[in-house]
Amino acid sequence: MPKRWVFRGHDSARFLLLAEQAGIDPIISQLLCGRGIAEPAAAKFFLEAKFSDLRDPCMLPGMEEACERILRAVRDREPIAIYGDYDADGMTATAILLSCLEMLGADVAYFVPNRLEDSYGLSTEALERLSQRGRKLIISVDCGISAVAEAEACRQLGMDLIITDHHPCGESLPEANAIVHPMLPGGNYPFPGLCGAGVAFKIAWRLCQLTSGAKRVTDEHRAYLLSAMGLAALGTIADVVPLLDENRILVRNALQILPKQAPLGLQCLLKLTGLASKSSLSAEDIAFSLAPRLNAAGRLGQAQLGVELLTTKDPQRAEMLAQYLDRLNADRESLERSITLAASKQAREQYDLECEPALVLHAPGWHLGVIGIVASRMADKFQRPVVIISCDPTGQKHATGSGRSAGIVDLHEAFHACREHLIGCGGHASAAGLRIEERRIAEFREAFCEFVRDRIGDSDPVTQLHVDAEATFQQLSLNTVERIEQLAPFGAANPRPVLVASDVELHEPAKRFGNGERHVSARFRQHGTILRAVAFSQAEWMEPINSHQGNFDLAFRPTINEFQGFKKVELQLLDWRAAKQSPNAPTTTTTKRTFST
Repeated sequence: MPKRWVFRGHDSARFLLLAEQAGIDPIISQLLCGRGIAEPAAAKFFLEAKFSDLRDPCMLPGMEEACERILRAVRDREPIAIYGDYDADGMTATAILLSCLEMLGADVAYFVPNRLEDSYGLSTEALERLSQRGRKLIISVDCGISAVAEAEACRQLGMDLIITDHHPCGESLPEANAIVHPMLPGGNYPFPGLCGAGVAFKIAWRLCQLTSGAKRVTDEHRAYLLSAMGLAALGTIADVVPLLDENRILVRNALQILPKQAPLGLQCLLKLTGLASKSSLSAEDIAFSLAPRLNAAGRLGQAQLGVELLTTKDPQRAEMLAQYLDRLNADRESLERSITLAASKQAREQYDLECEPALVLHAPGWHLGVIGIVASRMADKFQRPVVIISCDPTGQKHATGSGRSAGIVDLHEAFHACREHLIGCGGHASAAGLRIEERRIAEFREAFCEFVRDRIGDSDPVTQLHVDAEATFQQLSLNTVERIEQLAPFGAANPRPVLVASDVELHEPAKRFGNGERHVSARFRQHGTILRAVAFSQAEWMEPINSHQGNFDLAFRPTINEFQGFKKVELQLLDWRAAKQSPNAPTTTTTKRTFST
């Protein structure tokens, strides 16, 4: 599916002025202006990302009420249960508060749902079990903001409830003893983008302040908070929240100290993935190596082991858990490949891909733990919203689906618009889930596709690839790319810059590599400079690249590959096309801008 390359606006006078006023490199000012950061103060805040710029935790709505109740429970030895979620954000948030309350001497346990057996978020059945075990205070992390009925059940069971969450608030809020949420109605917290682990970190920080009796915490609490910051950064990256403002500050500072301050189990994962030997960690290292292993535990029904890995003090147990999560991730990858192949075949055989605005694919027995990843892969491949639904082979349970938006529609809005066909739904604009009776899938598909069609019109959806600038291979020296790294950490809302190189030759044929040969690498040459390009999860590109006659235009992200202490520039290939464009090919919508080195 071709992408439309859209070059960002170019104003050389503007970025040169910013470079002068802020005292920064013109390369950096050019990229910042392309991201809408054109004022010296904003550029300084973005680039410095000082830990001291994190907002005081007591600013979060509901913070003081929540901490007062938690500390009373700690003081009176009331049994506390932390109620988490089964994804990496939920696991890290659970681990942050669990370790904090254990340090404070609390009687604390934790519960995380089994993704394959339990419903998402708070459930009355789980609350009843916790009540039977004598828990008196429930603290939710990364869930609970929509649990109106469950909060009432908690009250009837005689348990107090503190909700900490970051998901969108509904029309009605649960009746809890306290709700800590950056977007709580009536609140005025200036940054709505914290994830569940970020909120948990702020709560732990405030608890440490209160027990230390000052804004400056004790040495013991400071050591704990540095370790907890690494977990919060992991959850932030894994949950794909915007790496701006406080999230950027949190992640950037955590990456610098994570190798030394990481909890024991995380250190084992760093060694297992080869990241412990790197001179510095990147957000991509977390996103593509650590987060998938934690998420694999949740996806395959073992989220409690993820929490244990992040909290254990036993070196032998930490090593065993790290190795087990690594094997789970390999199993997850195998399941994902199998279902992706089946779903892709179904899409091509059953749908007219030139006309369908969205895809709703279903089959019995598709593993519930990986359908979200498959939906993401399919949305990237077909560049339209995709919903993958797993039906129960026995017909005794309702079907479960997971969707990804491809950046085209708001899935949260779309599912709610189609809720008459659903049993339930929830999630975010870009990723959401649903439950549905199998017999109503066809009705839902029709309504969902109609919703998408209304939003995009009758035209075939085409994903836009936003390009920062055009560059030559010769400009992409190690020094230049290291200067670009000043914009890191890269991720949601702060993507690694995208560049285009034109009229490039294929120097060495493309070849597949990686587990399952899912990825492709090739070497390209431009005016005597040769660079390796890698396209992840694009195995199907190998033959078209090798059979192409003529030169290429490449769209890519420049990266630095570090191996055994040696660094070199590589290209993360995002798209390619013939250097000589046909009349019907997509065109850019703004004047191209040259990269200023």
